[in-house]
Amino acid sequence: MINTYGMNGNHSKPLIDVCFTPALFHLYDPKDSIVVVIDVLRATSSICIAFHHGVNSIIPVSEVEEAYEYKQKGYLVAVERQGSKVEGFDFGNSPYDFMNPQLKGKDVVLTTTNGTHAIQTAKNSFKVVIGSFLNLDMLCRWLSLQNRNVIALCAGWKNSFNLEDTLLAGALVFRLREHFAFSYGRDTCIAAEYLYLLARKDMYQFLKESSHRMRLEKLGIEKDIEFCLIPDTAPVIPVLHGISLVNDVVGINALSTS
Repeated sequence: MINTYGMNGNHSKPLIDVCFTPALFHLYDPKDSIVVVIDVLRATSSICIAFHHGVNSIIPVSEVEEAYEYKQKGYLVAVERQGSKVEGFDFGNSPYDFMNPQLKGKDVVLTTTNGTHAIQTAKNSFKVVIGSFLNLDMLCRWLSLQNRNVIALCAGWKNSFNLEDTLLAGALVFRLREHFAFSYGRDTCIAAEYLYLLARKDMYQFLKESSHRMRLEKLGIEKDIEFCLIPDTAPVIPVLHGISLVNDVVGINALSTS
């Protein structure tokens, strides 16, 4: 049964909650919740772009060794650590990597420093869906029709809080207020929403001193940062089925007729 008791005492709405890092996820009860995994810079943005450009499925794995085993079986494999592509694999973790026409219709394996770890952390939830600014509008409309509690899980950086993932969580909270109640006993939704409202007019500038923006800028990939903050450029709904992420085409079609 869905717990629908929110801070406003409203029993008619499902709950929305925010978890700032995977290290805190054990404090939440995801068995009846849709978990939105968020890694704005860059895993979940890249996943959305991959599906928007026709990838058939993405298999997220935690370790480079797992990814290598898939490569030995003939899969196309994307591997990133510390912000950089790992030598010997096909792609890194830039959204531009996944605009490649050779990926259309293919099954791709992905491992990243933070995003795929968060997906594995959430995999036993009722459902896992991928969130980014690139699919924000489609995702919010999809979530509003599910009648399920929602947990926005920020991937962070190596289990620590980061700013950009929290901004997206805040954007979800802001847009879904009409359909959801805040989970009782935590201030995470309030904090995330406040930060988003402060940042939304110029998120790139707001993130100027954030750790991951500076980390990626040192690698010379500022264009990835700017791209990942553009809303609604990849209207897809990547959901986890078994070991693979697939685009929920049925759910998207339902939105177009609702």
